[in-house]
Amino acid sequence: MLEGNRLMAFVPVSNVDSARQFYRDKLGLKLVSEDGFALAFDVECVVLRATLIPKFTPQPFTVLGWQVPDAHAMAKQLAAGGVALERFGGMNQDEDGLWHAPGGALVGWFKDPDGNILSITQLP
Repeated sequence: MLEGNRLMAFVPVSNVDSARQFYRDKLGLKLVSEDGFALAFDVECVVLRATLIPKFTPQPFTVLGWQVPDAHAMAKQLAAGGVALERFGGMNQDEDGLWHAPGGALVGWFKDPDGNILSITQLP
């Protein structure tokens, strides 16, 4: 039914200014519109709406992620831009903060200013 239609993604944010600074300036996403309800970013032809929600509790799991060709290079690039990968107890993460999944993927997690957990993944 929805096959062939473009996906749209949403992430809740509580402050438009800090969301704009993080998603546009730190992550380098292209801001395409701002309407008082959300910031809309173009992410490889997918619209990401950072929707203003005055009060919410961040979820304890990944809400948004990017597939990257080189997770180690991306982890270093994020760190250089002031975005540190999170470390989780009980997970064997390497020096760059990447978890080596049993299936061979490399995964790293980071948070936006509202505490939303975002990720990068390099598939095997």
